[in-house]
Amino acid sequence: MPIAIKSDFISLPSEKKTEELAKKFSKKLKLGHVVFFVGEMGVGKTTFIRYLINNFQKENRLKITEVTSPTFNLLNEYKIKKIKINHYDLFRIKNLDEIHNLGLFDNISNAITLVEWPQKIKPKPKNLIELNFEYGNDYKKRLVQIKGLNL
Repeated sequence: MPIAIKSDFISLPSEKKTEELAKKFSKKLKLGHVVFFVGEMGVGKTTFIRYLINNFQKENRLKITEVTSPTFNLLNEYKIKKIKINHYDLFRIKNLDEIHNLGLFDNISNAITLVEWPQKIKPKPKNLIELNFEYGNDYKKRLVQIKGLNL
């Protein structure tokens, strides 16, 4: 596994920059892509996902919906015309059996799959894109590294 250096990271000094990057990122996603969102609690994973999904809705002239992390129900599904987005949050998952019972990767070719807290998933799926979020020098600045997709 390659070692990341700080220059591999994109700076997200504001929520506006997060929104801009999510918009750019959304234009590259296709059905079958699986995106892992890795990082500490509060670092901006769900905020990024909200802007990502809302951009799909805007592009398809649909009403903008509230996007929250599915921490308690584990999955939120979004149908955006012909695009299905599955947003998982595995924070409360304790073992691999629970992940298998979710059917996380069933029919992934028909959806875009977004996964927060994916660290327990083994083996990693095909078409994987990883976003690794970190705090900068202080908790107001964020950094993200994108693996598996060129912007």
